[in-house]
Amino acid sequence: MRIGLDLGGTKISGIALDADGAVLARIRRATPRGDYPGTLAALAEVVAGLETETGRRGSVGVAIPGTLSSLTGLVKNANSTWLIGEPLDRDLAERLGRPVRVENDANCFALSEATDGAAAGAASAFGVILGTGVGGGLVIGGRVLSGRDGIAGEWGHNPLPWPADEERPGPPCYCGRRGCIETFLSGPALAREAGAASGEAAVAAAAAGDARACAALERHAERLGRALAHVVNIVDPHVIVLGGGLSGLAHLYDALPAGLAGWVFSDRPDTPVVAPRHGADSGVRGAAWLWPAAELEKARGG
Repeated sequence: MRIGLDLGGTKISGIALDADGAVLARIRRATPRGDYPGTLAALAEVVAGLETETGRRGSVGVAIPGTLSSLTGLVKNANSTWLIGEPLDRDLAERLGRPVRVENDANCFALSEATDGAAAGAASAFGVILGTGVGGGLVIGGRVLSGRDGIAGEWGHNPLPWPADEERPGPPCYCGRRGCIETFLSGPALAREAGAASGEAAVAAAAAGDARACAALERHAERLGRALAHVVNIVDPHVIVLGGGLSGLAHLYDALPAGLAGWVFSDRPDTPVVAPRHGADSGVRGAAWLWPAAELEKARGG
């Protein structure tokens, strides 16, 4: 049995999967915000609950909104700031009495969709997060490519490619730079351009015929095409899977083929851009899949 945990800013989702990916049990509970010891205890409680419900012991993988530093082994780049500087994998492993794998939540999303989701069977897949922030993950041959510094796939903090004059220098980003892809393509960015309270409100306004909101959605799709073309030119993934709150925008799947074609350096720019199969479950399922079958046997001494 595989156990996946998705450590979000407001909630912890836990799932237990059998060898074929079928769901055996689920548990959700609130995240103890700002409380690292409390967060460790909550994660351990979710694992215990899943194992009690199933009567089985499982491997444990955790998706976090950040990554582990290859230099220190401590959490970095987490918007759940109380995790930063902590040895989360080691501390949780000590509590649970078994090895624990920790990976960025966008990487877990990509792994889930590449394992048994919308990109299953593809040699490579790029998973995109379009939500409050913009992130991504890359899976090659069924394995997450984290990179030397654990930041592979962080396309949201590159500049928007081929900017028009009115897009320079771009909005300020929390990372300290201006004009990051995230500042143009996130839900809050879409809301700002549409003059709406949220990304969802922008979509509703466009559906009601609001001209500013309609123009904002059109610009958003065009910019997404440019931004993903940059990914295709560098990585050339076999499939791109959209995730996050804005992945439900149906017009993106119609607009992106042409939007990519105008910028990709190829005579046949036909990279499929698809919706996720597992939706909100992709992160927690990907955390469970961080342990391939062969490595589970090795960990058990098999």
